[in-house]
Amino acid sequence: MLPKLVITDIDGVWTDGGMYYTAEGDVMKRFSVKDGWGVLFLRRLNIPVAILTGEATPIVQRRAEKLKISHCYLGVKDKVAQAETLCRSLGIGLDEVAFIGDDLNDLPLLRKVGFSASPANTPDYVKREVHYITQARGGEGAFREFVEKLLADNGVLEETVASFL
Repeated sequence: MLPKLVITDIDGVWTDGGMYYTAEGDVMKRFSVKDGWGVLFLRRLNIPVAILTGEATPIVQRRAEKLKISHCYLGVKDKVAQAETLCRSLGIGLDEVAFIGDDLNDLPLLRKVGFSASPANTPDYVKREVHYITQARGGEGAFREFVEKLLADNGVLEETVASFL
């Protein structure tokens, strides 16, 4: 069954997990444009995407705005509580959610959702607890691969991709 909501962490999933600082002290993050296609595929299927990240940087908000992701939560300390609140507002349960995360603070939610995943460069103690581990590393298209796996497992990947051609 296709999820009714896809939740993603950002640092270590959409980025390589690094924080880059300019000489002026500005923080920069590198995003893979490949992951944007994952958002577009889900939008085509009317599956909302939510970002839950512990960081509170405006860079993530800007990326969410560019991709028209309306559910973007920055500085989240308790991802399970935030996900449960969002699910209640959407009238769904955590068992109808797919989530990709990469680290210790993601484990509680990874354990509760219907389908969980982590990028290839996730610590082993997280990998042991998820349903799927991407071939891609964080920041190298892991979110898109996760979405493509969800769609392929539900027999809609090829027609979704074809709808963009």
